[in-house]
Parts: sequence; structure tokens; C-alpha cells
Amino acid sequence: MTTVFASPDELPGAVGTHLGYGGWITVDQDRIDLFAEATGDHQWIHVDPERAAAGPFGATIAHGYLTLALTNQMLPELVRVDGISMGINYGTNKVRFPSPVVVDSRVRGGAELVQVDEVVGGYQAVIRITVEVEGSDRPACVVDSVSRFLR
Repeated sequence: MTTVFASPDELPGAVGTHLGYGGWITVDQDRIDLFAEATGDHQWIHVDPERAAAGPFGATIAHGYLTLALTNQMLPELVRVDGISMGINYGTNKVRFPSPVVVDSRVRGGAELVQVDEVVGGYQAVIRITVEVEGSDRPACVVDSVSRFLR
């Protein structure tokens, strides 16, 4: 369910608000292989199911940066700010990968608005996205994503 702000001026009053959860995304081997191809990261733990079966996780795992990249898909599902001329991905402040995403796992994002600062033309918001793995008590990724919402 998407949390909708009618204008960027509503953001400062919402600091500390949990924005909800998005839908589940299956991280299958095809997605992992496509990411490996796109980035050139062909480490066996990601792309060699036979070798990875004997490895520490019993199967291939998603790249940490693939998990991070999925937050770009998750964010618009979690929050929308209306009344803007544009939204800009400004970067990240902090990224952690507490646990792996084993192939065929399902992940989803939850988000909290942790900081809002006024900038020229609008607001800069820090949204903490926590990527959960279905059935796990530890998140796969926690990122403080920085976005700018300009009038």
C-alpha cells in the first residue's frame, strides 16, 4: 500500500512515520544471472548453483547490490509525493547487508521517513528501507535512501 503525500510540504510533519510495506518479489536465478551479466560480477556464490550447493548457504545467493537495486523498484510502491515538478534519487547515506538472499527467496520492502530537510525548491527526505526476506527474522538490506522532492 502506497503512502501518499498531497504535497512535499506534508513531509516534515511525517518524520518518524512508518510508510508501510510493498509486495513480495521473488529473487530467482534468472534475475541473479541477469544482474551478474549487467555488472560483470560472476562470482560462483551467485551464478554456479552446483558449486554454491556445497557452499555456506546451500544454494546461490543474490548479490548485495542486486538487493539494494531492488529498493529502487520498492520505493515508488511505498511512497508517493504529489504536487511536485520532479522527484530525484539523490543517493544513499548508509547501506547494510545483514543477511543473504538465497535464490528463490521472496523479499519485500518496508519504509520509514527518518529525516526531512528543506532544500532550494523543495525538500530532501531520508527514507529508511528495510528489505525483509520471507520467513527470516533478519533483514537482507537496510538502506537510508535520499530523495529530493521539488515543487
